[in-house]
Amino acid sequence: MSDIIRLLPDSVANQIAAGEVIQRPASVVKELVENAIDADARHINVLITDSGKTCIQVIDDGKGMSDTDARLSFERHATSKIREASDLFSLRTMGFRGEALASIAAVAQVELKTCQNEGQIGTLISISGSKFERQEAVACSKGCNFSVKNLFFNVPVRRKFLKSNQTELSNILTEFERIVLVNPDIAFTLYHNGTEMLNLPPLPIRQRIMGVFGKKLNQDLLPLEINTTMVRIHGFVSKPEAARKKGARQFFFVNGRYMRHPYFHKAIADAYENLIPVGEQVSYFIYFDVDPANIDVNIHPTKTEIKFENEQAIWQILSAAVKETLGRFNAVPSIDFDVEGMPDIPAFEAYPDAGVQPPQLTYDPTYNPFNVSQESSNASFDSYSRKASTRWEPFFEGLGKRGKEQEDFSVSPDDMGMTEIPSGAEESEKEGKEHLASPEISTSHYQYKGCYILTSVKSGLMVIDQQRAHIRILYDRYMHQLAEHQHVSQRLLFPDMVQFSPSELPVLDEISDELAALGFELSSLGGGAYAINGVPAGIEGLRPETLLTGMVRTAMEKGCKLREEIQGMLALSLAKAAAIVPGQVLTNDEMNNLVDELFALPTPNYTPDGKVVLAVLKDCDLEKLFH
Repeated sequence: MSDIIRLLPDSVANQIAAGEVIQRPASVVKELVENAIDADARHINVLITDSGKTCIQVIDDGKGMSDTDARLSFERHATSKIREASDLFSLRTMGFRGEALASIAAVAQVELKTCQNEGQIGTLISISGSKFERQEAVACSKGCNFSVKNLFFNVPVRRKFLKSNQTELSNILTEFERIVLVNPDIAFTLYHNGTEMLNLPPLPIRQRIMGVFGKKLNQDLLPLEINTTMVRIHGFVSKPEAARKKGARQFFFVNGRYMRHPYFHKAIADAYENLIPVGEQVSYFIYFDVDPANIDVNIHPTKTEIKFENEQAIWQILSAAVKETLGRFNAVPSIDFDVEGMPDIPAFEAYPDAGVQPPQLTYDPTYNPFNVSQESSNASFDSYSRKASTRWEPFFEGLGKRGKEQEDFSVSPDDMGMTEIPSGAEESEKEGKEHLASPEISTSHYQYKGCYILTSVKSGLMVIDQQRAHIRILYDRYMHQLAEHQHVSQRLLFPDMVQFSPSELPVLDEISDELAALGFELSSLGGGAYAINGVPAGIEGLRPETLLTGMVRTAMEKGCKLREEIQGMLALSLAKAAAIVPGQVLTNDEMNNLVDELFALPTPNYTPDGKVVLAVLKDCDLEKLFH
């Protein structure tokens, strides 16, 4: 039998390696900029054309390379960072694998100009698809000038599956943000299609954060610092009141390298427990300095997964440091009774038999702090008592009438025996319509615990989740606005301001038409800041800034390509934000309107994201409860 195992050609091996290292244009930017940092560059310029699909150029003023090193740098496993395996445990550089340039050259057309010293002749090297084309002497400035053109030109399937220009540019800016935040002593500039997007001079870390995410973030950050023999942790965490559901800036860095670490994220989340609402997140910028021998960065080619030798101990140190910072700066939020947009829960009429009494005004005749004569003081107090009594009287009107109306209703919610409700979500849409069409459907409804609407139907008892029902209704309403381009906008008397990060701006531009169709009116103020001049009608009580950043962040996560997908995502985000909240008390008319609007829809049984809106407890199941 003949031998069948053979060595792959270098060009094929490089393309295989490129599949892990170079996934999109952002990967090229990351590798080239990190190489420039390792070369001790003080100024790094990045020029992008067509979101990196056409050209990526990275220019630095680092050490540069000799003609021999320049040619050798494109070979696999060629590196100046390590010499032997033990060097992996003392890494102080960003790169060390020696695969980046070989992988880039395997799937693109690369040109390199490099020179080691000012005024001397440099080297030009041109490679296309791992095929060496030319090398010659040229005059160029000190450092390296990489030009990567037509990425994935020889791998059409990979190029076909790249996202839209806005999404790819957003990914590039995300990688760029991670690099500039951990290298505040280096100057960075970034251009896209000739337009300057970032210009960051050398500044301290806090000022660098402001330069990337805007000055408004400065008021929300609390400094964190702890130094132990095991690890030094420093950086910033945000105040609890700055928590948000989406769009929080969360960064971990170790020894100058960005990393993902869910375990350490849990330490921060635990420190904020009971300080922020469930489901919300806080921003943080945490920097770890540890002995390189105590971590392993050689886990994945992207080098964002890092293992710590003393992970549990560092978790405890981090958690204690965050708690100490919150306590030291008195970051526990004060109670703020914001009644705008909250449910209108009656204080007296809802409980006529509770025996609630208005506060009694008392008067101490010996208390005279302002030296007022006794006669004028008594006269003033009598006048105030009469006015106060007049103001309190309207609160008790109708209590007797309401109490009489409720005498006949003696069944409490707890007496209904609803301990186990079988899911009615498996009912077909046709069956849901039959419930509505039934002549036995009740015209009056009962609200259970401010969350569910109970109503009788032909086959039994229907339970409707009022919040999900409202989401279903609002979603169809907003989708209709987007389809018909109805600009139902409400102008703001005093415009709000919202700040977007550089990575969010391309996505904002991509969905700007849909936002306008919903009713948002934005005007750019420069530097990623926008004025909110108008908002969709009907979202009173919501924060437009939080709503916009949440929708942009959702668009980044979804990576929607089609216009219909973007419209659906925006409509759902806005519907969830504008829907009634659990616990909101509804009148019978409001419940009637909600049920009528729900069953007027073609698909009332489920929310747009597939959650059950209603369930039916059948008569036979009710009867079983009383056997």
